[in-house]
Amino acid sequence: MGIREYGEFDALGLAELVRSGQASPAELLDEALERTAAVNPRINAVIHLMERRARDEIAAGLPDGPFRGVPFLVKDLMTAGAGEPMSFGSRLFRDYVPAEDEELTRRYRRAGLVIFGKTNTPELGVSNVTEPELFGPTRNPWNLERTPSGSSGGSAAAVAARIVPAANANDGGGSIRTPASNCGLVGLKPSRGRNPTGPLAPDIWFGMIGEHVVTRSVRDSAAMLDATAGDYPQQLMKLPAPERAFLEETARDPGHLRIAFSFDPGLAGVLHPENRAAIESTTAGLAKLGHDLIEVRLPLAADDFVAGYAALVSADVAATLRHAKQLVGRDATRAEVELATWILARLGEAQSAADVTGALWSMQEFARRWLQWSSGFDVLLTPTVGVPPMPIGAYAFSKTKRAALKFLASLPARALLSQRPKFIESFAKVFEAAPYTMVANVTGQPSMSLPLHWTTDGLPMGMLFTARTGDEATLFRLAAQVEQAMPWKDRRALHSAG
Repeated sequence: MGIREYGEFDALGLAELVRSGQASPAELLDEALERTAAVNPRINAVIHLMERRARDEIAAGLPDGPFRGVPFLVKDLMTAGAGEPMSFGSRLFRDYVPAEDEELTRRYRRAGLVIFGKTNTPELGVSNVTEPELFGPTRNPWNLERTPSGSSGGSAAAVAARIVPAANANDGGGSIRTPASNCGLVGLKPSRGRNPTGPLAPDIWFGMIGEHVVTRSVRDSAAMLDATAGDYPQQLMKLPAPERAFLEETARDPGHLRIAFSFDPGLAGVLHPENRAAIESTTAGLAKLGHDLIEVRLPLAADDFVAGYAALVSADVAATLRHAKQLVGRDATRAEVELATWILARLGEAQSAADVTGALWSMQEFARRWLQWSSGFDVLLTPTVGVPPMPIGAYAFSKTKRAALKFLASLPARALLSQRPKFIESFAKVFEAAPYTMVANVTGQPSMSLPLHWTTDGLPMGMLFTARTGDEATLFRLAAQVEQAMPWKDRRALHSAG
Protein backbone atom coordinates (compact mmCIF):
# COMPACT_ATOMS: atom_id res chain seq x y z
CA MET A 1 0.00 0.00 0.00
CA GLY A 2 1.27 3.47 -0.90
CA ILE A 3 0.54 6.93 0.42
CA ARG A 4 -1.40 7.54 -2.79
CA GLU A 5 -4.31 5.83 -0.98
CA TYR A 6 -4.10 8.53 1.73
CA GLY A 7 -7.47 10.02 0.75
CA GLU A 8 -9.30 6.75 1.30
CA PHE A 9 -8.45 6.68 5.02
CA ASP A 10 -10.12 8.54 7.83
CA ALA A 11 -7.98 10.03 10.61
CA LEU A 12 -7.99 6.87 12.74
CA GLY A 13 -7.04 4.91 9.63
CA LEU A 14 -4.03 7.14 8.96
CA ALA A 15 -3.02 6.88 12.63
CA GLU A 16 -3.08 3.10 12.31
CA LEU A 17 -0.75 3.31 9.28
CA VAL A 18 1.71 5.24 11.45
CA ARG A 19 1.30 2.91 14.41
CA SER A 20 1.90 -0.18 12.24
CA GLY A 21 4.91 1.33 10.48
CA GLN A 22 3.25 1.42 7.04
CA ALA A 23 3.67 5.20 6.86
CA SER A 24 5.61 7.82 8.79
CA PRO A 25 4.29 11.19 10.04
CA ALA A 26 6.69 12.92 7.63
CA GLU A 27 5.31 10.96 4.68
CA LEU A 28 1.73 11.83 5.63
CA LEU A 29 2.65 15.49 5.97
CA ASP A 30 4.32 15.41 2.54
CA GLU A 31 1.13 13.99 1.06
CA ALA A 32 -1.07 16.56 2.78
CA LEU A 33 1.11 19.39 1.52
CA GLU A 34 1.12 17.99 -2.01
CA ARG A 35 -2.66 17.78 -1.91
CA THR A 36 -2.90 21.33 -0.61
CA ALA A 37 -0.72 22.56 -3.48
CA ALA A 38 -2.79 20.62 -6.00
CA VAL A 39 -6.32 21.56 -4.99
CA ASN A 40 -6.14 24.66 -2.80
CA PRO A 41 -5.69 27.09 -5.73
CA ARG A 42 -9.16 26.00 -6.85
CA ILE A 43 -10.98 25.97 -3.50
CA ASN A 44 -9.06 28.51 -1.37
CA ALA A 45 -9.59 26.57 1.86
CA VAL A 46 -6.12 26.91 3.43
CA ILE A 47 -4.96 30.50 3.99
CA HIS A 48 -1.80 29.97 6.08
CA LEU A 49 0.79 27.18 6.07
CA MET A 50 2.93 26.12 9.03
CA GLU A 51 5.14 23.57 7.26
CA ARG A 52 8.39 24.35 9.06
CA ARG A 53 6.80 24.17 12.49
CA ALA A 54 5.05 20.91 11.58
CA ARG A 55 8.32 19.35 10.41
CA ASP A 56 10.12 20.52 13.55
CA GLU A 57 7.44 18.94 15.75
CA ILE A 58 7.74 15.65 13.88
CA ALA A 59 11.53 15.74 14.21
CA ALA A 60 11.27 16.45 17.95
CA GLY A 61 8.98 13.44 18.45
CA LEU A 62 5.20 13.49 18.51
CA PRO A 63 3.13 12.53 21.56
CA ASP A 64 1.84 8.97 21.49
CA GLY A 65 -1.80 10.01 21.17
CA PRO A 66 -4.66 8.38 19.25
CA PHE A 67 -3.97 10.53 16.15
CA ARG A 68 -0.18 10.43 16.18
CA GLY A 69 1.17 11.63 12.83
CA VAL A 70 -2.17 12.62 11.26
CA PRO A 71 -2.05 15.95 9.35
CA PHE A 72 -4.52 18.50 10.69
CA LEU A 73 -5.79 22.02 10.00
CA VAL A 74 -7.17 24.58 12.43
CA LYS A 75 -9.63 27.35 11.68
CA ASP A 76 -8.41 30.96 11.60
CA LEU A 77 -10.80 31.83 14.43
CA MET A 78 -10.76 31.10 18.19
CA THR A 79 -8.44 28.06 18.18
CA ALA A 80 -5.24 30.04 18.71
CA GLY A 81 -1.75 28.68 18.22
CA ALA A 82 1.24 30.38 19.80
CA GLY A 83 3.33 32.38 17.35
CA GLU A 84 0.98 31.87 14.41
CA PRO A 85 -1.16 34.69 12.95
CA MET A 86 -4.89 34.60 13.66
CA SER A 87 -6.78 37.21 11.68
CA PHE A 88 -10.40 36.13 12.34
CA GLY A 89 -10.81 36.65 8.58
CA SER A 90 -10.48 40.41 9.11
CA ARG A 91 -8.13 43.11 7.86
CA LEU A 92 -8.38 44.66 11.32
CA PHE A 93 -6.72 41.65 12.98
CA ARG A 94 -4.36 40.59 10.18
CA ASP A 95 -1.31 41.43 12.35
CA TYR A 96 -2.53 39.65 15.50
CA VAL A 97 -0.25 36.84 16.69
CA PRO A 98 -1.33 35.02 19.88
CA ALA A 99 1.42 34.37 22.40
CA GLU A 100 0.00 31.06 23.68
CA ASP A 101 -1.99 28.05 22.55
CA GLU A 102 -5.60 27.82 23.60
CA GLU A 103 -6.43 24.74 25.65
CA LEU A 104 -8.11 23.01 22.71
CA THR A 105 -5.00 23.52 20.57
CA ARG A 106 -2.87 21.96 23.32
CA ARG A 107 -5.15 18.93 23.35
CA TYR A 108 -4.91 18.56 19.58
CA ARG A 109 -1.13 18.51 19.91
CA ARG A 110 -1.27 15.99 22.79
CA ALA A 111 -3.41 13.74 20.61
CA GLY A 112 -0.48 13.57 18.18
CA LEU A 113 -2.04 15.64 15.41
CA VAL A 114 0.36 17.48 13.11
CA ILE A 115 -1.03 20.99 12.65
CA PHE A 116 0.35 22.35 9.37
CA GLY A 117 -2.04 25.14 8.38
CA LYS A 118 -5.05 27.34 9.02
CA THR A 119 -8.36 27.49 7.19
CA ASN A 120 -10.45 30.33 5.80
CA THR A 121 -13.37 31.87 7.69
CA PRO A 122 -15.71 34.82 7.17
CA GLU A 123 -14.86 37.96 9.10
CA LEU A 124 -15.33 37.26 12.83
CA GLY A 125 -17.35 34.18 11.85
CA VAL A 126 -20.56 36.19 11.53
CA SER A 127 -21.69 34.78 8.17
CA ASN A 128 -22.67 31.33 6.95
CA VAL A 129 -20.76 31.82 3.70
CA THR A 130 -16.95 31.88 3.71
CA GLU A 131 -16.14 34.91 1.58
CA PRO A 132 -13.94 37.30 3.58
CA GLU A 133 -12.61 40.33 1.76
CA LEU A 134 -9.19 39.63 3.27
CA PHE A 135 -8.66 36.19 1.72
CA GLY A 136 -11.43 35.83 -0.85
CA PRO A 137 -14.10 33.13 -1.14
CA THR A 138 -13.67 29.47 -0.32
CA ARG A 139 -15.31 27.26 -2.94
CA ASN A 140 -17.16 24.01 -2.48
CA PRO A 141 -15.24 20.95 -3.78
CA TRP A 142 -18.53 19.48 -4.99
CA ASN A 143 -19.15 22.48 -7.26
CA LEU A 144 -16.72 25.39 -7.44
CA GLU A 145 -19.51 27.87 -8.14
CA ARG A 146 -21.16 27.05 -4.78
CA THR A 147 -20.33 27.96 -1.21
CA PRO A 148 -19.16 25.41 1.36
CA SER A 149 -21.15 27.52 3.87
CA GLY A 150 -19.53 29.04 6.94
CA SER A 151 -18.12 29.98 9.16
CA SER A 152 -16.02 26.79 9.13
CA GLY A 153 -16.18 26.70 5.35
CA GLY A 154 -12.42 26.50 4.88
CA SER A 155 -12.15 23.49 7.19
CA ALA A 156 -15.09 21.70 5.58
CA ALA A 157 -13.80 22.33 2.06
CA ALA A 158 -10.35 21.01 3.00
CA VAL A 159 -11.82 17.79 4.40
CA ALA A 160 -14.22 17.32 1.48
CA ALA A 161 -11.29 17.86 -0.91
CA ARG A 162 -9.37 15.15 1.01
CA ILE A 163 -6.48 17.38 1.99
CA VAL A 164 -7.03 16.15 5.55
CA PRO A 165 -9.49 13.63 7.01
CA ALA A 166 -10.54 15.99 9.82
CA ALA A 167 -10.19 19.69 10.63
CA ASN A 168 -10.96 22.01 13.52
CA ALA A 169 -14.24 23.94 13.41
CA ASN A 170 -16.41 26.00 15.74
CA ASP A 171 -20.12 26.75 15.78
CA GLY A 172 -22.15 29.69 17.15
CA GLY A 173 -25.19 29.31 14.90
CA GLY A 174 -24.44 26.29 12.74
CA SER A 175 -20.84 26.96 11.71
CA ILE A 176 -19.77 23.32 12.11
CA ARG A 177 -23.00 21.76 10.93
CA THR A 178 -23.96 23.84 7.88
CA PRO A 179 -20.48 23.47 6.27
CA ALA A 180 -20.67 19.74 7.04
CA SER A 181 -24.05 19.69 5.27
CA ASN A 182 -22.81 21.60 2.23
CA CYS A 183 -19.67 19.48 1.90
CA GLY A 184 -21.04 15.99 2.59
CA LEU A 185 -19.38 15.54 6.00
CA VAL A 186 -20.09 14.65 9.62
CA GLY A 187 -20.34 17.74 11.81
CA LEU A 188 -21.06 17.67 15.55
CA LYS A 189 -21.56 20.69 17.76
CA PRO A 190 -21.04 19.18 21.22
CA SER A 191 -23.01 20.11 24.31
CA ARG A 192 -22.10 23.41 25.91
CA GLY A 193 -19.16 22.71 28.22
CA ARG A 194 -18.11 19.41 26.63
CA ASN A 195 -15.01 20.78 24.87
CA PRO A 196 -12.73 23.40 26.41
CA THR A 197 -12.90 27.06 25.49
CA GLY A 198 -10.22 29.64 26.26
CA PRO A 199 -8.45 30.30 28.54
CA LEU A 200 -7.06 33.25 26.56
CA ALA A 201 -10.14 34.15 24.56
CA PRO A 202 -13.43 34.97 26.30
CA ASP A 203 -16.46 32.72 25.88
CA ILE A 204 -17.79 34.90 23.08
CA TRP A 205 -21.38 34.97 21.82
CA PHE A 206 -22.59 34.52 25.41
CA GLY A 207 -21.38 30.91 25.52
CA MET A 208 -23.33 29.86 22.42
CA ILE A 209 -20.22 28.71 20.52
CA GLY A 210 -19.13 25.07 20.58
CA GLU A 211 -15.73 23.79 19.35
CA HIS A 212 -15.07 20.50 17.58
CA VAL A 213 -14.21 19.17 14.11
CA VAL A 214 -15.63 18.25 10.73
CA THR A 215 -14.84 14.70 9.58
CA ARG A 216 -15.72 12.16 6.93
CA SER A 217 -16.51 9.35 9.40
CA VAL A 218 -18.56 9.12 12.57
CA ARG A 219 -15.81 7.28 14.43
CA ASP A 220 -13.33 10.11 13.80
CA SER A 221 -15.74 12.62 15.32
CA ALA A 222 -16.18 10.38 18.36
CA ALA A 223 -12.48 9.66 18.85
CA MET A 224 -11.60 13.33 18.42
CA LEU A 225 -14.10 14.26 21.14
CA ASP A 226 -12.53 11.63 23.40
CA ALA A 227 -9.17 13.31 22.81
CA THR A 228 -10.32 16.86 23.51
CA ALA A 229 -13.24 16.76 25.95
CA GLY A 230 -12.87 17.11 29.70
CA ASP A 231 -12.45 19.68 32.41
CA TYR A 232 -9.57 22.03 33.09
CA PRO A 233 -9.23 24.57 35.92
CA GLN A 234 -10.07 27.72 33.93
CA GLN A 235 -13.17 26.33 32.21
CA LEU A 236 -16.34 28.31 32.87
CA MET A 237 -18.87 25.59 31.99
CA LYS A 238 -18.48 21.91 32.87
CA LEU A 239 -20.46 18.73 32.25
CA PRO A 240 -20.39 15.39 34.02
CA ALA A 241 -17.92 12.97 32.46
CA PRO A 242 -19.43 10.55 29.93
CA GLU A 243 -20.18 7.01 31.03
CA ARG A 244 -17.71 5.57 28.53
CA ALA A 245 -15.51 6.66 25.64
CA PHE A 246 -17.45 8.11 22.72
CA LEU A 247 -15.56 5.86 20.31
CA GLU A 248 -16.91 2.87 22.28
CA GLU A 249 -20.42 4.24 21.82
CA THR A 250 -20.10 3.93 18.03
CA ALA A 251 -19.93 0.13 18.47
CA ARG A 252 -23.03 -0.04 20.67
CA ASP A 253 -26.60 -0.65 19.54
CA PRO A 254 -28.68 2.52 20.01
CA GLY A 255 -31.78 0.49 20.84
CA HIS A 256 -35.25 1.68 19.84
CA LEU A 257 -35.22 5.46 20.04
CA ARG A 258 -38.09 7.92 20.06
CA ILE A 259 -37.17 10.23 17.21
CA ALA A 260 -39.27 13.33 16.60
CA PHE A 261 -39.15 14.87 13.13
CA SER A 262 -40.67 17.97 11.59
CA PHE A 263 -41.58 19.36 8.18
CA ASP A 264 -41.66 22.87 9.68
CA PRO A 265 -39.35 25.36 7.92
CA GLY A 266 -37.81 26.60 11.18
CA LEU A 267 -36.66 30.20 10.79
CA ALA A 268 -37.25 30.09 7.03
CA GLY A 269 -40.49 30.91 5.27
CA VAL A 270 -41.02 27.62 3.43
CA LEU A 271 -39.62 24.09 3.37
CA HIS A 272 -37.39 23.50 0.35
CA PRO A 273 -38.50 20.53 -1.83
CA GLU A 274 -35.08 18.89 -1.43
CA ASN A 275 -35.51 19.01 2.34
CA ARG A 276 -38.94 17.41 2.11
CA ALA A 277 -37.44 14.58 0.07
CA ALA A 278 -34.57 14.26 2.57
CA ILE A 279 -36.92 14.04 5.55
CA GLU A 280 -39.08 11.43 3.86
CA SER A 281 -36.17 9.20 2.88
CA THR A 282 -34.38 9.56 6.24
CA THR A 283 -37.45 8.81 8.33
CA ALA A 284 -38.20 5.78 6.17
CA GLY A 285 -34.66 4.52 6.76
CA LEU A 286 -34.89 5.14 10.51
CA ALA A 287 -38.21 3.30 10.71
CA LYS A 288 -36.61 0.27 9.01
CA LEU A 289 -33.98 0.34 11.73
CA GLY A 290 -36.74 -0.05 14.32
CA HIS A 291 -36.96 3.46 15.73
CA ASP A 292 -40.24 5.13 16.68
CA LEU A 293 -40.85 8.21 14.50
CA ILE A 294 -43.13 10.98 15.75
CA GLU A 295 -44.03 13.97 13.62
CA VAL A 296 -44.04 17.25 15.59
CA ARG A 297 -44.44 20.99 15.11
CA LEU A 298 -41.52 23.11 16.24
CA PRO A 299 -42.36 25.58 19.05
CA LEU A 300 -40.33 28.29 17.36
CA ALA A 301 -41.55 31.88 16.96
CA ALA A 302 -39.18 32.92 14.20
CA ASP A 303 -39.41 36.72 14.53
CA ASP A 304 -38.85 36.71 18.29
CA PHE A 305 -35.98 34.25 18.04
CA VAL A 306 -34.22 36.18 15.27
CA ALA A 307 -34.58 39.49 17.13
CA GLY A 308 -33.08 38.09 20.35
CA TYR A 309 -30.30 36.21 18.61
CA ALA A 310 -29.36 39.22 16.45
CA ALA A 311 -29.27 41.50 19.48
CA LEU A 312 -26.80 39.26 21.27
CA VAL A 313 -24.55 38.68 18.26
CA SER A 314 -24.43 42.39 17.39
CA ALA A 315 -23.49 43.26 20.98
CA ASP A 316 -20.69 40.69 20.86
CA VAL A 317 -19.39 42.02 17.53
CA ALA A 318 -19.31 45.53 18.98
CA ALA A 319 -17.30 44.27 21.96
CA THR A 320 -14.90 42.41 19.66
CA LEU A 321 -14.14 45.57 17.69
CA ARG A 322 -13.56 47.44 20.96
CA HIS A 323 -11.14 44.65 21.89
CA ALA A 324 -8.98 45.44 18.83
CA LYS A 325 -7.05 48.07 20.80
CA GLN A 326 -5.86 45.41 23.22
CA LEU A 327 -5.01 42.83 20.54
CA VAL A 328 -3.50 44.91 17.72
CA GLY A 329 -2.83 48.28 19.35
CA ARG A 330 -5.30 50.40 17.39
CA ASP A 331 -8.99 51.18 17.30
CA ALA A 332 -11.30 49.62 14.74
CA THR A 333 -12.14 51.78 11.74
CA ARG A 334 -14.64 51.32 8.95
CA ALA A 335 -11.76 51.05 6.44
CA GLU A 336 -10.54 47.83 8.06
CA VAL A 337 -13.91 46.17 8.64
CA GLU A 338 -16.42 44.80 6.15
CA LEU A 339 -19.73 46.66 5.80
CA ALA A 340 -21.88 43.86 7.24
CA THR A 341 -19.60 43.55 10.28
CA TRP A 342 -19.54 47.31 10.81
CA ILE A 343 -23.34 47.44 10.69
CA LEU A 344 -23.61 44.70 13.31
CA ALA A 345 -21.14 46.54 15.53
CA ARG A 346 -23.01 49.83 15.15
CA LEU A 347 -26.23 48.10 16.15
CA GLY A 348 -24.48 46.50 19.10
CA GLU A 349 -23.15 49.87 20.26
CA ALA A 350 -26.57 51.50 19.86
CA GLN A 351 -28.24 49.02 22.23
CA SER A 352 -28.43 49.76 25.93
CA ALA A 353 -27.28 47.34 28.60
CA ALA A 354 -30.96 46.76 29.36
CA ASP A 355 -31.61 45.92 25.68
CA VAL A 356 -28.89 43.28 25.68
CA THR A 357 -29.95 41.85 29.03
CA GLY A 358 -33.54 41.66 27.81
CA ALA A 359 -32.41 39.78 24.71
CA LEU A 360 -30.41 37.37 26.86
CA TRP A 361 -33.44 36.77 29.07
CA SER A 362 -35.62 36.11 26.04
CA MET A 363 -33.15 33.54 24.73
CA GLN A 364 -32.95 31.88 28.14
CA GLU A 365 -36.75 31.76 28.34
CA PHE A 366 -36.87 30.22 24.87
CA ALA A 367 -34.24 27.64 25.85
CA ARG A 368 -36.17 26.57 28.95
CA ARG A 369 -39.39 26.13 26.96
CA TRP A 370 -37.63 24.23 24.19
CA LEU A 371 -35.79 21.90 26.58
CA GLN A 372 -39.04 21.09 28.38
CA TRP A 373 -40.81 20.43 25.08
CA SER A 374 -38.04 18.21 23.71
CA SER A 375 -37.61 16.14 26.89
CA GLY A 376 -40.25 13.67 25.70
CA PHE A 377 -38.12 12.16 22.93
CA ASP A 378 -34.53 10.99 22.49
CA VAL A 379 -33.61 12.82 19.28
CA LEU A 380 -35.07 15.58 17.14
CA LEU A 381 -34.59 15.22 13.37
CA THR A 382 -34.75 18.19 10.99
CA PRO A 383 -32.84 19.23 7.90
CA THR A 384 -29.51 20.93 8.63
CA VAL A 385 -29.83 23.76 6.12
CA GLY A 386 -32.74 25.57 4.51
CA VAL A 387 -31.46 25.52 0.93
CA PRO A 388 -28.91 23.59 -1.15
CA PRO A 389 -25.40 25.10 -1.32
CA MET A 390 -25.81 28.65 -2.61
CA PRO A 391 -23.84 30.28 -5.42
CA ILE A 392 -20.67 32.16 -4.50
CA GLY A 393 -21.63 35.80 -3.94
CA ALA A 394 -25.24 35.07 -2.95
CA TYR A 395 -24.96 37.47 0.02
CA ALA A 396 -23.27 40.29 -1.87
CA PHE A 397 -25.07 43.62 -1.48
CA SER A 398 -26.08 45.52 -4.62
CA LYS A 399 -24.71 49.05 -5.02
CA THR A 400 -28.12 50.45 -4.07
CA LYS A 401 -28.34 48.25 -0.97
CA ARG A 402 -24.78 49.11 0.09
CA ALA A 403 -25.51 52.82 -0.22
CA ALA A 404 -28.69 52.46 1.84
CA LEU A 405 -26.92 50.43 4.54
CA LYS A 406 -24.05 52.91 4.73
CA PHE A 407 -26.55 55.71 5.25
CA LEU A 408 -28.42 53.80 7.95
CA ALA A 409 -25.14 52.92 9.69
CA SER A 410 -24.26 56.60 9.88
CA LEU A 411 -27.37 57.50 11.87
CA PRO A 412 -27.22 58.44 15.56
CA ALA A 413 -27.86 55.57 17.98
CA ARG A 414 -31.53 56.29 18.69
CA ALA A 415 -32.38 56.68 15.00
CA LEU A 416 -30.30 53.61 14.18
CA LEU A 417 -32.22 51.43 16.60
CA SER A 418 -35.51 52.55 15.10
CA GLN A 419 -34.29 51.08 11.79
CA ARG A 420 -33.20 47.75 13.27
CA PRO A 421 -35.92 45.76 11.43
CA LYS A 422 -34.46 46.97 8.13
CA PHE A 423 -31.01 45.78 9.12
CA ILE A 424 -32.33 42.38 10.19
CA GLU A 425 -34.19 42.13 6.89
CA SER A 426 -30.87 42.70 5.09
CA PHE A 427 -29.51 39.57 6.79
CA ALA A 428 -32.63 37.47 6.15
CA LYS A 429 -30.76 35.09 3.83
CA VAL A 430 -28.56 34.02 6.73
CA PHE A 431 -31.56 32.74 8.69
CA GLU A 432 -33.19 31.22 5.60
CA ALA A 433 -30.02 29.26 4.84
CA ALA A 434 -29.58 28.10 8.47
CA PRO A 435 -33.13 27.89 9.84
CA TYR A 436 -32.58 25.02 12.30
CA THR A 437 -29.04 24.99 13.66
CA MET A 438 -29.14 28.12 15.86
CA VAL A 439 -31.59 26.55 18.29
CA ALA A 440 -29.01 24.15 19.75
CA ASN A 441 -26.53 27.00 20.20
CA VAL A 442 -29.08 28.76 22.39
CA THR A 443 -30.15 25.64 24.31
CA GLY A 444 -26.67 24.10 24.60
CA GLN A 445 -27.74 20.71 23.22
CA PRO A 446 -25.46 18.43 21.16
CA SER A 447 -26.41 18.53 17.49
CA MET A 448 -24.95 16.55 14.59
CA SER A 449 -25.28 16.86 10.82
CA LEU A 450 -24.97 13.66 8.78
CA PRO A 451 -24.59 13.57 4.97
CA LEU A 452 -27.78 11.68 4.09
CA HIS A 453 -29.13 13.49 1.04
CA TRP A 454 -27.84 14.59 -2.34
CA THR A 455 -29.82 16.94 -4.55
CA THR A 456 -30.92 16.14 -8.09
CA ASP A 457 -27.82 17.97 -9.36
CA GLY A 458 -25.48 16.09 -7.04
CA LEU A 459 -24.95 18.55 -4.18
CA PRO A 460 -24.86 17.31 -0.56
CA MET A 461 -27.44 18.30 2.06
CA GLY A 462 -27.27 17.06 5.62
CA MET A 463 -29.85 15.91 8.13
CA LEU A 464 -29.64 17.29 11.67
CA PHE A 465 -29.92 15.08 14.77
CA THR A 466 -30.20 16.87 18.13
CA ALA A 467 -30.21 15.11 21.51
CA ARG A 468 -30.60 16.04 25.16
CA THR A 469 -27.88 18.17 26.74
CA GLY A 470 -24.88 16.02 27.60
CA ASP A 471 -26.10 13.05 25.56
CA GLU A 472 -23.57 12.86 22.74
CA ALA A 473 -23.52 9.11 23.42
CA THR A 474 -26.97 8.62 21.90
CA LEU A 475 -25.99 10.68 18.86
CA PHE A 476 -22.85 8.62 18.26
CA ARG A 477 -24.67 5.29 18.64
CA LEU A 478 -27.41 6.39 16.24
CA ALA A 479 -25.01 8.04 13.79
CA ALA A 480 -22.83 4.91 13.57
CA GLN A 481 -25.91 2.81 12.90
CA VAL A 482 -27.10 5.22 10.21
CA GLU A 483 -23.63 5.34 8.65
CA GLN A 484 -23.83 1.58 8.14
CA ALA A 485 -27.42 1.55 6.89
CA MET A 486 -27.25 4.66 4.67
CA PRO A 487 -23.54 4.87 3.80
CA TRP A 488 -21.83 7.89 2.28
CA LYS A 489 -18.20 6.67 2.38
CA ASP A 490 -17.88 6.13 -1.37
CA ARG A 491 -19.25 9.53 -2.38
CA ARG A 492 -16.44 11.81 -3.42
CA ALA A 493 -16.38 15.51 -4.31
CA LEU A 494 -15.52 16.29 -7.91
CA HIS A 495 -12.69 18.64 -6.94
CA SER A 496 -10.90 16.46 -4.41
CA ALA A 497 -7.19 15.75 -4.33
CA GLY A 498 -5.42 12.54 -5.16
